[in-house]
Amino acid sequence: MDLKTLCELPGPSGNEKAVRSHLAQEAKKICDDVRIDRMGNVVCRKKSGSEGAPHIVMAAHMDEVGFIVVGHSDDGMLLFRSIGGIDPRAIVSKWVKIGDVPGVIGAKAIHLQSKEDRERVLKYENLYIDIGAKEKTEAEKLCPVGAYAVFDAGFETFGDGFVVSKALDDRVGCYTLLRLMQNDYACDVSYVFTTGEEVGLRGAIGAGYLLQPDIAVILEGTAANDLGDTKERFHVVTPGKGVAVSFMDGSSIADKELYKQMLDLAAAGGIPCQVKRGVTGGNDAGMFQRGAAGARTVVLSVPCRYIHSGSGVAKLNDIQAQYSLADTFLKQY
Repeated sequence: MDLKTLCELPGPSGNEKAVRSHLAQEAKKICDDVRIDRMGNVVCRKKSGSEGAPHIVMAAHMDEVGFIVVGHSDDGMLLFRSIGGIDPRAIVSKWVKIGDVPGVIGAKAIHLQSKEDRERVLKYENLYIDIGAKEKTEAEKLCPVGAYAVFDAGFETFGDGFVVSKALDDRVGCYTLLRLMQNDYACDVSYVFTTGEEVGLRGAIGAGYLLQPDIAVILEGTAANDLGDTKERFHVVTPGKGVAVSFMDGSSIADKELYKQMLDLAAAGGIPCQVKRGVTGGNDAGMFQRGAAGARTVVLSVPCRYIHSGSGVAKLNDIQAQYSLADTFLKQY
C-alpha cells in the first residue's frame, strides 16, 4: 500500500476498474466487510460493537479526470473530449495512455498558426491524440469510440517534501482511508471509495442512501492558488500549511459544529491546518449531506497545485496532516 501505486493506476470516471480492484484487494487485508455496490463504490464497514455509537462515513473518490475517444480522422488521429474539468491549455504535447496504447495530445505547430490562432485558447475540437496510426481503420481498431484515456505521468518526489503526479485528486484521500482503516475506533466507521465524483458526484449518491450515516467526513484534494502575482488574500489554500478544512464549497455547507471541532482538534494536537478560503468546487459531501435523511458533513482537503492536470503537486506533510486530523477526530467518538 503506497501512494505512488495508487496514483499511477488508471481510473477515469466511468472506468475505475483497475483502481477499484486494487483498493478492494488492499481493504480485504484489513477489513472483513468489503463489498462493491451497484455504482462500483468500494464500501468497507468496521463496526465497533459499542451501543449507541454513531455511524461515521469516511469517504474519498477513486476516479480521476481523463479523456474519452469520440471519433477518428481520416489520417488516423483520435478525436476526444475531457472527462471532468481539464483546461485544454494544460494538455497540449502531453503523453496519454488509451488502455495499453500510448499517445500524444497534439495541435497545429506554432510555426503554422496565425496571429489569431496564437491569441485564442485552443478548444478540444482543435486538438487530437496521435497514436502513430497510419489511417482511420487502424486507429478505430486500436482505440474505438468510447475508449478511455488518462495522462501517462509518473509519480516523483522533489524539492522540499513535494510530490508530483497525475490523480493526486483524489488518490491522496484514498491513501488516507487505507491508513485509517488499519485502526480500531469506538464508533462504527464505513470507509467508502466512491466512483464518478468528477462527473457529478455520482457514486456518492448511491453510497449516501445505502449507508445513511450520522456523519460523513470527505477526504479530498483541492486547488491551491498560491503562485505568481496572486495577492495573498486570494490564496485558496497553500501547500505546506497543512490540511484544509472547508466551511463551504459549491456543493455543501459544512456542519458548523464539525467545522469548529476540526479546527479545535488541529490546534490542540499541533496538527498543521488551514481554512479553505475560496468557496470553489464541489465534492461528495454534497450528496452525503442530501441523501436519504441527510448527514452532518465536513471536508478535509490536501492542497494541490495544477489540479486536474497530468502534473499535480502536493506536499507530503499535508497528506500526513489529513491523516492525523481524521484519526484524531475518529478517536473522539
